[in-house]
Amino acid sequence: MRLLARIVLNTALLSALLTAPWRWLAPPTTSFMVQERFGVSGPAREVGYRWVSWDEISPHLRIAVVAAEDQKFPTHHGFDLQAISHALRDGDGPQRGASTISQQVAKNLFLWPGRSVLRKGLEAYFTLWIEALWPKRRILETYLNVAEFGPGIFGAEAASRDFFGTSARALSPEQASLLAAVLPSPKRWSAARPSPWVRDRARAILAASRRLGESAYLSGL
Repeated sequence: MRLLARIVLNTALLSALLTAPWRWLAPPTTSFMVQERFGVSGPAREVGYRWVSWDEISPHLRIAVVAAEDQKFPTHHGFDLQAISHALRDGDGPQRGASTISQQVAKNLFLWPGRSVLRKGLEAYFTLWIEALWPKRRILETYLNVAEFGPGIFGAEAASRDFFGTSARALSPEQASLLAAVLPSPKRWSAARPSPWVRDRARAILAASRRLGESAYLSGL
């Protein structure tokens, strides 16, 4: 029992040490960026990444990403149980549509692509720690900085500069919606050269953002 207690305590301590610092510090890199640099799941690429603060990210992008990826983000505790239930009922397993922004932060920071039971279990584990130790605003701020928006292009600032020649702070509602539209498959879809499908998705995200009330929806974070 003492050995088991020691293992549990050490595991909890290690988990806290892995997750707690990023509540205050900007991650210098992430697991996904490292994999991109070394070509783990494709050709090796240079990585574009520059951390910017919450106030340096357009409110239009904040709400567009929530509207596109996780509309229950302000109120859930890391998991959208209804979305997971629907995904399992449909026989597809937990797909990206069932993954919350908190889960995607856990995956991007610490894990690897894929849908194995082990990876999903670790994702859930780190999501619990992130939700316990970080405020919601920090979770969304981190996601906006580490999400991949194009091949080797991570974070809102790098994506805004590369695709639109502007800063993340200056994004228009339309540009923000295009960036949010490509998040499910940033290597296949382009915000700079959007296909008709991406444009339609961006228009739907823009409408959802306005329905949620733009930045007012996130004012309590």
